[in-house]
Amino acid sequence: MLKWAIIFAVISVISGILGFRGTSSGTASIAKFLFFLFVLVTLVLLVLGLLGIGMVA
Repeated sequence: MLKWAIIFAVISVISGILGFRGTSSGTASIAKFLFFLFVLVTLVLLVLGLLGIGMVA
């Protein structure tokens, strides 16, 4: 998920440099969404891990 956020951020920067403003803002919003989704999932899994809830081997 973080990989896709980085990919969309790079596409956004490149299209911004080349002047494609519509594409740049669209990919930037996708990158922001994916990044915050990644952070949210990471925090949830961290809390679950600290509480000992989850898969037990």
